[in-house]
Order: sequence, then C-alpha cells, then structure tokens
Amino acid sequence: MNDIIRSIEAAQMKTEVPQFNVGDTVRVSAKIKEGNRERIQVFEGVVIKKQGGSSRATFTVRKNSNGIGVEKTWPLHSPKIEKVEVVRRGKVRRAKLTYLRGRVGKASKVKEIVK
Repeated sequence: MNDIIRSIEAAQMKTEVPQFNVGDTVRVSAKIKEGNRERIQVFEGVVIKKQGGSSRATFTVRKNSNGIGVEKTWPLHSPKIEKVEVVRRGKVRRAKLTYLRGRVGKASKVKEIVK
C-alpha cells in the first residue's frame, strides 16, 4: 500500500523546486481563477515557516497589507504556483518565525545576508 501512495505522490512533484529558506523575502506568483478567466497574482512577503516533506511540503509567507498582517500557506509542489522568486535572503537563527506576528513596523524586519 505504501508503494502505491509513494508512486502517486512522486508523479505530482515538481521537477524544479525553488531554493529558499525561512527568513527570505519571496515573491510568489500564484494562478487565480475568476469565473472562466485565469490570471496571475503576486504575493510578496517573508517566509515564516517551511514544513513537511516530499509532495506534502508547505511554506507560509507573511506580509503587512495596509497595517494588517496577512499570511498565506501554499503547498510547495502545487500546480497553482507558477514561480517563487527570492527577493532577498534573510539572516535568522530559528526554523519558525512566528514571533513576527506580534511585531509592528521596523521591529518586524529580518536582517539581510550581505555577501
């Protein structure tokens, strides 16, 4: 039974997965269906967590929109995600940045890795 599930999941995985980590600022281009039309909507924010593995892996992106925090969670291998661009690399020491939910303004910024 496990082999059947594993083979189905392997068929659904993307071949090219974007490389990003927690703390990075990313721009996610997602396909949105409105009626019979499809368009691409961009969501830009900080990756606050990555979890799961194989085809069930998900990541959560947080941004401030008009003073209100907005979070979206996407499956990493979803066909609705067209691309994920890394805008800047963040320097963090944690796996999950849930503490950013309580921060406002400059306190919610993540330091950038300078190369």
